[in-house]
Amino acid sequence: MAREPKRSSARIPLQRRTWLKLMAALSVMPAATEAQEGTQGRGRGVAGPQPVSKDMALAALATLGLVFTDAEIDMMLPTVNRTLASYEQLRKIDVPLDTPPALLFSPILPGHPVPQGRPRYRAPKAVPLPHFRDPEELAFLPAVQLGALVRAKKITSTALTTMYLNRLKQYSPKLNCVITLTEDLALEQAKQADTDLRRGRHHSPLHGVPYGAKDLFDTKGILTTWGAEPYQTRIADGDATVIEKLRSAGAVLVAKLSMGALAQGGLWFKGMTKTPWNYEMTSSGSSAGSASATSAGLVGFSIGTETLGSIVSPSTRCGVAGVRPTFGRVSRHGAMALCWSMDKIGPICRSMADCAEVLRVLSGPDGKDLTVLNAPLHWDARKPLKGMKVGYLAAEFERGDGKAKPVYTEALHALREAGVKLEAMQLPEFPLNAIRFVLDAEAAAAFDDITRSGSVDQLSGQTPGDWPNQFRSSRLIPAVEYIRAQRARTLYMQKFAELMGQWDAFVSPAASQSLTATNLTGHPQVVVPCGFIDGLPQGLLFTGRLFDEGTPMRLAYAYELATDWHTRRPALQT
Repeated sequence: MAREPKRSSARIPLQRRTWLKLMAALSVMPAATEAQEGTQGRGRGVAGPQPVSKDMALAALATLGLVFTDAEIDMMLPTVNRTLASYEQLRKIDVPLDTPPALLFSPILPGHPVPQGRPRYRAPKAVPLPHFRDPEELAFLPAVQLGALVRAKKITSTALTTMYLNRLKQYSPKLNCVITLTEDLALEQAKQADTDLRRGRHHSPLHGVPYGAKDLFDTKGILTTWGAEPYQTRIADGDATVIEKLRSAGAVLVAKLSMGALAQGGLWFKGMTKTPWNYEMTSSGSSAGSASATSAGLVGFSIGTETLGSIVSPSTRCGVAGVRPTFGRVSRHGAMALCWSMDKIGPICRSMADCAEVLRVLSGPDGKDLTVLNAPLHWDARKPLKGMKVGYLAAEFERGDGKAKPVYTEALHALREAGVKLEAMQLPEFPLNAIRFVLDAEAAAAFDDITRSGSVDQLSGQTPGDWPNQFRSSRLIPAVEYIRAQRARTLYMQKFAELMGQWDAFVSPAASQSLTATNLTGHPQVVVPCGFIDGLPQGLLFTGRLFDEGTPMRLAYAYELATDWHTRRPALQT
């Protein structure tokens, strides 16, 4: 992308010019600063001109809304300039991309202990296995039913895998949902799954089931590109923990699925991923390919990630089920980091029962991601709904145009008919948008190297809302404001904990303020399709307590039983 021609400094206001000079000083670090460091450190003053002048400091402080006296600024300058040397030394340290900061976020507040005990798991009653003549007839079957067919030896994993590989080759080019087809690995894993089964080793209900993974999970010897131009040839030395756990469960990896570049939106280095419900529209993101491929019946299930909507949004747009679990439920080891205090990993499937089974496999600590807590995962698909205290965000169901309101009115009616007693509620008042920039600050830190090197300019997205501009802009977020925002985040977490103490779960439209709220607090959310507007699927969102994904999953499952939206299939193009 061509750079804009340089503008004459005479046309730039003085305050902005001095601010730009300060940023240049911070980024480039003149050699003179190192020579000055010794005298500054001994309190002897500064000899010669300083990289950061008094005018620059005044402009920077004005930008931050601060006013200090002349004497205070004169006292500051030696320290500010001395710190420049620290920045330069810091930038010379090779910090591997998978290195987390020495700070760990936890959604658990004082006085709210981590749940203990053994997991309680009761799946839905088994349904009769379908009869079929051609494996292609099984493409849209839920993953647990595919696994049941393999276990009953009605079909081999190899035959199932071959069918999905063929569908990926046939339909994924139009959807633009695959970055790397892992055909050789898939056939090898499928063969092993069949061999294990013949020898009496059945690893899980996902044994022999083909799946796709968002292309930010490391896979040994196979491309993991993060959907971004600077990393198109990146190959990891090992597997991410979730890849290892799924392999141990007998699942078969058939594809690395597309994602918005560096986990933003649906645009990656080969274009925009589409929803199979409308090939003119993006599948949303950033788990774009995971939702699109699952909806199109190109995989048995998929894995995505969410920082601020990247499971819920594409699952909604593609009409599939998604679970964004509690922060600290699933290890992120071997997954691209965007925001260490907000990133989460979860399943995207064609049914809630599938999501529960996949999450069961993924859950638990691995000793590598220290944010993961050993909390039991409870899932009881047959738990009675009576007695559950369930709220709904009444104001959110009331807003919207004439097309949206009937869809959500009918969704609430279906829930009530299923036996769910709903009571109106609202979220705590809080200026959430004032602390959302913690994501921008952490993302800018994660990709600081490519921002300073200029390789971020290679990304396809270069609008004001895309990462390159956000990374550059976030360079001006003061550390003090970032820490203050995290402290304010704790205040909101306390408010939200008080709210959730009154409810087992609550329901809202997928486009809900609760999406931002819970990504900041770490609470789990579950989304299922609930209708269509202008041919595009809509989503119903269920929110649960920390480490209690089972309750919102149970409510979502009840909604699936009461409706047929999750069984609708898109018409595919080739």
